[in-house]
Amino acid sequence: MKNILIATLATTTLLMSASLKDEARNAGLLPIPNNKAELMKLIDNPRNPITDAKAELGKKLYFDPRLSKSGLISCNFCHNLGEGGDDGVEAAVGHKWTANPNHVNSPTVYNAVFNDIQFWDGRAKDLEEQAQGPMLAHPEMAATSEHVEKVVKSMPEYEAEFKAAYGKDVKITFALIADTIGLYERILVTPSAYDDFLNGDKNALNAKEKEGLKTFIDAGCVTCHTGYGLGGAMNMFNITGTYKHMDVGGFKGDKNGMVRVPTLRNITQTAPYFHNGKIWSLSEAIKEMGKIQLGANLSDKDVASIEVFLKALEGRKPEVIYPMLPASTEKTPRPDMN
Repeated sequence: MKNILIATLATTTLLMSASLKDEARNAGLLPIPNNKAELMKLIDNPRNPITDAKAELGKKLYFDPRLSKSGLISCNFCHNLGEGGDDGVEAAVGHKWTANPNHVNSPTVYNAVFNDIQFWDGRAKDLEEQAQGPMLAHPEMAATSEHVEKVVKSMPEYEAEFKAAYGKDVKITFALIADTIGLYERILVTPSAYDDFLNGDKNALNAKEKEGLKTFIDAGCVTCHTGYGLGGAMNMFNITGTYKHMDVGGFKGDKNGMVRVPTLRNITQTAPYFHNGKIWSLSEAIKEMGKIQLGANLSDKDVASIEVFLKALEGRKPEVIYPMLPASTEKTPRPDMN
């Protein structure tokens, strides 16, 4: 009798896990593939296919602060790969210690490849186009395209690496430099226990995490937080209420009031939350989203349940070894703090 009961419970658990997995997939939740070939098909850019040589070069450029006017700010300054892929402050800080004039928060670069569109207002179609923006924006890296090109071309090691990655006849341009940075960012994906569960490992999530996933779906969070990134598309903001910190900063979305939905992956490491970074507590952020997007006053129990699930989205980050950058030469532009 005891053995029959154990077998029955095991079968029930298996069926419940399978049912929840199917429910999640039917709700539009998609796991990062656990097969490398399938993942590469998903994240690659046919216009500039990923290779090891390009990715390693892109990593160096990502970490090189000399691409900025001051010589102090790299891509990693605002999108710290040693943390959550962001900077951990309310508003992005850039050239001359200037905070973003619209008090806009730095989104994480991890899993940004799964976004349908880039920037909070969706003005860039992909990571390659997005990579151009911060380098040229005065409140950020404050460089010019000419400066960026001069920095790279001034170092024989960089020139040699571009030839090795793209061919001996390559023309090093600002656009290609940005493309190479964007290519590196494409491989910064972080599969988690959640992905393992949706990929068929019924034990990857514990009972509380499965319950949280169910609550997440039933509450309607999947209306916006869906796909591979649990976010990444453009959507209306303030649907059933007004965000309580809406008056902080001048950001109002795109011309139609649409805002790019942030990924929920690694959300435990990407506080503060919302476009202007005014909420630091994850539970408070969940409650606020319930009010302004779902018209729901989520109970403390439901908030806690959803938070347990969100913590299961903390992913396995790729190993990042800080690159040794080429030495500057007499031709390398000098830092300009003005």
